[in-house]
Formats: sequence, C-alpha cells, structure tokens
Amino acid sequence: MVIYFYKVYESYGCFSNFSPHGIFLEGEYWQTVEHYYQANKFLGTKDSVVIPIIKAATTPEKAASLGRDRTRKVRPDWEEVKCSIMRQAVLTKFLTHSDIQKILLATGEQQIVEKSPTDYYWGCGLDNTGQNNLGQILMSVRQEIRERKTVSEIQ
Repeated sequence: MVIYFYKVYESYGCFSNFSPHGIFLEGEYWQTVEHYYQANKFLGTKDSVVIPIIKAATTPEKAASLGRDRTRKVRPDWEEVKCSIMRQAVLTKFLTHSDIQKILLATGEQQIVEKSPTDYYWGCGLDNTGQNNLGQILMSVRQEIRERKTVSEIQ
C-alpha cells in the first residue's frame, strides 16, 4: 500500500511541511518546516533581508509565497543544498514531536508519497511521474529514527 499525503487537514497531514509542528534549528525557533526551508533560500544573499519576514509570516502559506518570489535571488548553492536542508528540518520535526513520530513509524515499510498535483520535484505531480523527494526524505527519516531507537535500546 502507498501512503499519500498533501493537505494538513487530510490523512497523514502531519507529513506536510505546512503542519503546525515547530522546530528549533541553528539556535532559532521556526513555526513550521516550510518557514525554515523558505528562509534558507536566502542565507548569505543580498535578499537575506527577507529571512526575518519569512520567519515571522503568520502562516506557512505566506512563508512559501515569500520564498517563491522570483524577483528575489536565492543563494548560489541552493540546488545543491536544498535536499539536505529539507531533510534536516524534517528529521528535527519528527524527533521533536513524539506524537507524529509515532504516526511516521507506524507506516512500516509502506511507500510515502506527497500527492501534490503541481510539484514534480518534492511530490508526485498530477500524473504520478514526479520525483517525490519529500516522500523519499520522510522514508529516510523514518529509517533513521528506527535505527536511533535500536541503538538507544541496546545501550
């Protein structure tokens, strides 16, 4: 069976980067993974002035909109680092919130797919031909948490 997720209010909505599960990374609190991810696009650039605005955005939708503004210039290494930044934020989210960690672990070995009709990079896209990178990250995080739990049980 494949587990699909997309909207926060739907089944497995806690897998969405828009879910209301804050994270503490690099000495700062972020309301959602989406806030953190979008702000990281501008680290070290002339457009870094938008970072506190993204951080303070009242919703993850607003943070996403600010981060997707094509008039701003993202950091030159963005394509190389965006997956590792996303993975760190997602891992932190599921290590921080035990309630959703249990949901993630309960998925067993099932494939996890972001059912975004428009995103062919993070999701599967309208025709299921997308790369599903967010789903891949979630499955990787699930495995890492399992391994960490096994190690802590042995010690």
